[in-house]
Amino acid sequence: MPEGDTVWQAARRLHGALAGKVLTRSDLRVPKYATADLTGRTVLDVTPRGKHILARIEGGLTLHSHLRMNGSWKVYASGRRWTGGPAHQIRAILGTADRTAVGYRLPVLELLRTADEDRAVGHLGPDLLGPDWDPDRALANLLADPARPLGEALLDQRNLAGIGNVYKSELCFLHGATPWLPVGDLPADRTAKLPALARKLLEANRDRPVRTTTGRRGQDLFVYGRAPRPCLRCHTPVRVADQGDGSRERPTYWCPTCQTGPAPTSGTPRTRRNPAPY
Repeated sequence: MPEGDTVWQAARRLHGALAGKVLTRSDLRVPKYATADLTGRTVLDVTPRGKHILARIEGGLTLHSHLRMNGSWKVYASGRRWTGGPAHQIRAILGTADRTAVGYRLPVLELLRTADEDRAVGHLGPDLLGPDWDPDRALANLLADPARPLGEALLDQRNLAGIGNVYKSELCFLHGATPWLPVGDLPADRTAKLPALARKLLEANRDRPVRTTTGRRGQDLFVYGRAPRPCLRCHTPVRVADQGDGSRERPTYWCPTCQTGPAPTSGTPRTRRNPAPY
């Protein structure tokens, strides 16, 4: 699933292509909105909110989308061939005189009143890349359930919005804790630094084409996707296991030497009944 920095980049591309321009083409290919026509309306702005994208349109309307695992927005100049996938995967087309934005494989696409945006994103915690960022509130959210595994707490968008599986694994590594360590067991001084470090990583990568947490060219990430290659710090083989609630399990990477705390010995851990929302 795209992380907050990737969604921020997608929203910026859409904003640059559409904001301040009148829609000359509108095609929402989901049954509920198949008859909706936005042509003739001006796109006011396109704003990311955590992993959500809000395209605000003249007349008090917002087109809300979420990319989940495979969704994407592509922007094409007039006359350019669309290359984001086969036509049957297109869910939305927003065109202006010189640009066309095409949404592929969007699992969440809804047209709502701008005044009702909270219905879609009101559950989110402070946005790591947004104007509502509040590190104290994010920390309080993380500590509200001290028995919860650190990895799950970081992924829960109600705590802080924008962290995905990559940053979850990397943040746990940088804090020297396994993703299965209860939040309350992490030393207080390290816990207090979590929100600031998370924001620093996303801010550093929101303008980069290739995400990095290491600063090392050719070795972009410390643990994510590296199993069973050696840890960049201690050379112990990086391990991988699933972490989640059973319905949304995600591969989780860690170094058994550099990170302390519980970890699965085999199989898939199932540590929480309620999945973290997007």
